Formats: sequence, structure tokens, C-alpha cells
Amino acid sequence: MNTPQEKPTANRRIVDSSEPAQSSNRQEVDWRDFRDHIATADQDGRRRWLYPKAPSGAWHRRRAGFAAFLLILMFAGPWIRIQGNPLLLFNVVERRFSILGQIFWPQDSAVFAVAMLVFISGIVVFTVAFGRLWCGWACPQTVMMEMVFRKVEYLIDGDSAAQRALAAAPWTVSKTARRLFKHAVFFGLSFLVGNTLLAYIIGSEQLLAVQFDDPRRHWVGLTFMTLFSLLFYGIFARFREQACTFICPYGRFQSALLDENSLVVAYDRRRGEKRAPLHRGQGAQSRLAAGLGDCVECRQCVTVCPTGIDIRDGTQMECVNCTACIDACDSIMHKVGRPTGLIRFASQNNLERGEPQRFTRRMAMYSVVLAALIGVFLWLVLSRSPVETTFLRVSGTLHQTLPDGRIRNLFSVKMINKSHDPLPIEVRLENLPGTVRLMGSTHPVVPVGEYLQTSALVDLDPTQLTGSTTELKLGVYSQGQLLERVVTQFSGPRSQSPKPTP
Repeated sequence: MNTPQEKPTANRRIVDSSEPAQSSNRQEVDWRDFRDHIATADQDGRRRWLYPKAPSGAWHRRRAGFAAFLLILMFAGPWIRIQGNPLLLFNVVERRFSILGQIFWPQDSAVFAVAMLVFISGIVVFTVAFGRLWCGWACPQTVMMEMVFRKVEYLIDGDSAAQRALAAAPWTVSKTARRLFKHAVFFGLSFLVGNTLLAYIIGSEQLLAVQFDDPRRHWVGLTFMTLFSLLFYGIFARFREQACTFICPYGRFQSALLDENSLVVAYDRRRGEKRAPLHRGQGAQSRLAAGLGDCVECRQCVTVCPTGIDIRDGTQMECVNCTACIDACDSIMHKVGRPTGLIRFASQNNLERGEPQRFTRRMAMYSVVLAALIGVFLWLVLSRSPVETTFLRVSGTLHQTLPDGRIRNLFSVKMINKSHDPLPIEVRLENLPGTVRLMGSTHPVVPVGEYLQTSALVDLDPTQLTGSTTELKLGVYSQGQLLERVVTQFSGPRSQSPKPTP
């Protein structure tokens, strides 16, 4: 990181303790360095490139294991089938969606709305309890950047010091070759990520068709494939952590969700201040007598931070709770013989008042809302009919009087099969005697995950009509089992007198 420039005293705040105000026991902190601009930009707004040190430690191993699980799930998701349907599919073009093998259509908008509320409420509850842990551990942007692209960069360019030296070195043949090789690998990974995203949108079968068929027959698919690859290459090769600090709104509204009981990655100021380097032969008692804390000003917590902040300045928007600073600080505490946990997961009340973590009323209220939304979502999914039928009279058509005196209406029918099996369909009139005949097939079958669009003829005796329009209730059956009831309107002659009420 660049060394902060000297600023007027008016821009500085004195951080003091109960010790007498002596120069050796005072520390000047330039609050403007982190309050007035972010770590990835200098005072003039120019990009400040970060070279974080490779993290290591217990927390990093846990995070790497969880990231490996998420990566396997992400890349395997389009190819996993549950009862023949994709694990996840968001086919916006054909308006067909599959979640955990369940097929959803635009008609299931209520399910999608509740699912979105469950997702947002879950993040709110998670943030209230555990801070911005989602960003550092589960966000696809962070997982791909820190656990894939950054690891590749360490293998090719070396650790933080080697990367800085390479960036400052003149452009030789060796540096040019290394840069070309790294960015070729980056683009290859971006191509893989972009194709995975495309598979979630159009389906794995269509993706394979785009890749291996004649390119002239798939210009649209190839265009999106190229655009997605370039987009992810730009994000992971150039934009990087600025996607979290500039674009993502989560870091900005988390301040409205966090409170003094939220668990966050935090620095224990009571134990760490005052900061001072550790001198040879200086023990814990001598530091305590000198009014010094456990922080030895090694700045390892800063060098490993992927967003370039100093966690000792407090909770900041850029912090993604990746826990790299916890591992770095714990390793230093081991070396100097001090207890670990100077930087740790803790709440404000835990750090300042020593209170244990507790389940607050606010968390309980949010949890109740989340549980209610989950209940509504499960009810909508479990009570959903396996078929959804639209039965409407064809617009612009008039009723027809048959030679035997019966009245006929023409209807358009659209049936969507949401189940995992083909459905042989039969439609019956439920409230009035009459006939219903589906056009095109005597035994229509709706394929799995698809829809059947046809026409139907409904014939009624004139004595059954209640006026110019009569309500029809129809039952949709499959192999004798009632699947759904549909209500529509039947049109009759305007001069038809109402049927007398018994």
C-alpha cells in the first residue's frame, strides 16, 4: 500500500488512553484515509492496485473447503438431473424454470415472489446475526476471485512481494510471456464460467448443441457465450475487488442491519492498544508497564486483506468477513507468545463490555418473519397442481347453433405439465350436463415439463343456459384422478330467457 501523505493537524484525530498525554503514548491516526475514500483508490481517484498476501491458517482452510463444495455445486449444477429435470435452470427465453428438479412457469409468479422474499429475508437475518459473512464465504464473485483466480495468480506470479516486483519491472520478454500466459489462463477460466452461466439459462443440452454444431446455426448462442466470457474476464482480471466496493449494494445497506450484537470480524482495541513494534527481549509485562497493547504493528492484517483495509480502524463497508486477517494476526500472536483472538469474530458488546453472544429480540422478530415466508413458500410448492390449465373462449367467435338445437362454443386450451411424468388428460363438465371434446387427439397426453396447446368444443342444451353468458366449471382429470378445476364462461343467444330457479 502507498504510504499516507502528510496532512494538516486539523485532519488528524488523537487516539489516547488513560495514560498521561506524552508523545510516546499517543498515536495519531489519519481517519480521512479510510473515512473519506476507499482503499482501492488514491486521493485523486486513480486505481490503487492491490497485491494481497496469500492467506493461510485454520480459518482459510475452513473457507477453502466450503468454497470447493460451492464450486463443485456451481459447475455440476446444469448437468445434474432430478427425475429428468435440471437441478437449476433459468430459461428466460422459453420462460421455463427448474429449481431442485421442479418445473416452474411464468404462471408460478407467486412462488417466485415468495422465494425472492425468502432469499432477501434470509440474508437480512444472516447479516443481523453474522454480519457480512455471506460476502466472504458464499458470494460467487468472492469465491471465484479469491479461491480460483487469485490462486492461479499466486502460482504464476508468486506471492505479494513477487507480484509487486513484477509489476514494477520493465517489460522484458519474460514478463510479457508471463503476462500473456496468465491472462490466457484467466480468459480460459472466464470462458468456463461464462459457459456454465449460459448452461443455467438455456440448458446443458442446448449449450452442447451451440458448442459442437455448425456455428452458423447458433449465432445468438455464440454471441452470448462470447459476451459472458468477456464480461467475467473483465471482472476477474481487471475489476476484481471493486465489484464489491463500487457495484454491490450489500456493503452499503449492511450498516442498517448490523447492531451491537452482530458477529463481525473485529479488532479488540482494549487488548491491542496502544500499538507499538515488539523489540528484542521485550516481554508482555514490560509492554504492559509501558502502556502498550498486544498489537505489534506488524500490519500483516492489512497485507492479507483482499480489499486493502485496516481492520483495526473498525467495521468498514469494504470488509467482506473473509477472515484472512484473523489467520494472519493469530500466526503473529503465536510467534510473540501472546493469546490468539486479537482479531476475531465478535460483537461490539462482546468487545467493549465482555458480554457473551446472545439471541436478541430483533433476531427473533426477523426469524419469525423468515419462518413464516418459508412456510408460505412450502405451502405454495406442495399444494401446486401438477397441471395448470387455461380454458378461454376464442376471442371474436360467436356461439353456433347445431342442427339438434344445442349451442356450441369454441375454446382455446393450454395445459402445462409441472409433474415428472407424462399426463394423459381428460376434461369433463362439472356443473352442467353437456359434452367437451378436445381437438386433434382422442387421448391427449401432455409431455413432461412441456405444454399442450389445442382447441376444445363445448356443447350445451339451450335449457341449461342462464342468459347470454353461463358459468362453466370443468374438471381436468388424468387416469380418473382429478387434477384441477377450471372456471370459464359459455356464450349463448342474447334472447335466451333465464332458466327458472327451482
